Amino acid sequence: MDDLEVPPLRTMNDFLLESARFAAPTFNNPVRWANRVIDNLLYYQTNYFLSAILVFLIVGCLNPLNMLVGIFTMVVLFGLFVFATNNKRETQKFKRDHPLLCFLALVVIGYLAMRVFGSVLVFIWGIMVPLTLIFLHASMRLRNLKNKMSKKLESLGLKRTPMGIILFELGLEEQARS
Repeated sequence: MDDLEVPPLRTMNDFLLESARFAAPTFNNPVRWANRVIDNLLYYQTNYFLSAILVFLIVGCLNPLNMLVGIFTMVVLFGLFVFATNNKRETQKFKRDHPLLCFLALVVIGYLAMRVFGSVLVFIWGIMVPLTLIFLHASMRLRNLKNKMSKKLESLGLKRTPMGIILFELGLEEQARS
C-alpha cells in the first residue's frame, strides 16, 4: 500500500463541461464498451469518489434519521450474517437445542425488518444513485489520450490507484490490465 497513488481531481471542464465529449456506447461491441468504462473509472476516479460522497450526503441530509437507521440496520445485519456463517457449528447446535427461542427471534427480526424497511431503502438509495451516475458517466464519456495513458500506466504496474485495486478485487484485472 506504500506505492498507492491517488490521481488528481480532474477539472470540471474535462469532467462534464466544454471539453467533455459524450456519446452513447455501442452495444454491439461489449468489449469496447467495457474498456471505455474501465478507462473512465481509472482516469476520473477521484471525481467519481467525491461525487459519490456528495450524492450520499445529499440523500442523507434529505432523510437523516432514515439514513442513520438504515446504516445501523445494515451494519447489524451484516454482523449477524458474519457471526452466523463463521460459527456454523455453534449456530446449528443452538437452533437444535432452542427451537422455540430461534422461532421467536426470527419473528422479532422479521417484525423489526419490516419496521425499518423504509430506512434500509433510503440507505440503499443513497448507495445506488451515486453508483448509477458513475456508471452512466463512465459509459457515456468518450476516451481521450490521457485517459488511455492512465490505464496503460495502471496495467504496467507503474501506478497503483484505489480504483485499480477495486477493479482487481472485483475480478476485472484482465480488462484493467489490457
